[in-house]
Amino acid sequence: MRALVTGGAGFIGSMVADGMLAEGWHVTALDSFDGYYDPAQKRRNVARALADARYRLVEADVRDAAALAAAFDAAAPEVVVHLAARAGVTPSVADPLAYVTTNEVGTLHVLEECRRRGGTPLVFASTSSVYGSGAAAPFREDDPRAAPLSPYAVTKRASELMALTYRHLFGQPLAILRFFTVYGPRGRPDMAFWLFTRALRRGDPIRIRGGDTARDFTYVGDVVEGVLGAARWVCAGRGAEVFNIGRSEPHRVLDVLQRLA
Repeated sequence: MRALVTGGAGFIGSMVADGMLAEGWHVTALDSFDGYYDPAQKRRNVARALADARYRLVEADVRDAAALAAAFDAAAPEVVVHLAARAGVTPSVADPLAYVTTNEVGTLHVLEECRRRGGTPLVFASTSSVYGSGAAAPFREDDPRAAPLSPYAVTKRASELMALTYRHLFGQPLAILRFFTVYGPRGRPDMAFWLFTRALRRGDPIRIRGGDTARDFTYVGDVVEGVLGAARWVCAGRGAEVFNIGRSEPHRVLDVLQRLA
């Protein structure tokens, strides 16, 4: 089986690529290596995979339709795992346009390439942030009351709706995965686990906002299992579905910090 993984050098994407290689897939990873955080960290993420003959790395941006089409042509994927995105709630408030162009326009480009190839099965990574303030816990994928509260969440919800529209119009095979606060090896340096751990190791003061807030932290290895399962599911022609990828076992941020300490 052949897969194209967008955002394939990032935190989750590189782990997904490694998981696919371990299962015998041929993987083409596409990543823009933008400056949201140090690209050297992404280079380290893919160092092991680059030694595998079944792995190929393409440096391109999903916003570049021509470059994306060339990557599709080279990869000839039997499934696409679309993880490329601008992440983070707070930065999206400061620069919403970057989130619209990457998350919404980039996803539209991916959907168009899938359509042009007769409906290449797609696994699309979304976020629990789409639930916002309206939905009641435990979150249900079919809850109509979800009200996103940030530009990041809005762009992800808009991308979900566009993907579902492609399902309606063109029969696009589709699995939408809503991730819940992923943590683990290769985590981004703007995420709480990374920031807390660095501060603890250095003996630096730790700034916390919303310490009593409970989050459904999900280990990246479990997320990878969910993505691989979704890839197999959508390749089997199962149609279209939205799946929460989490545990429904929220923990307070302060409790997490105390465990790390």
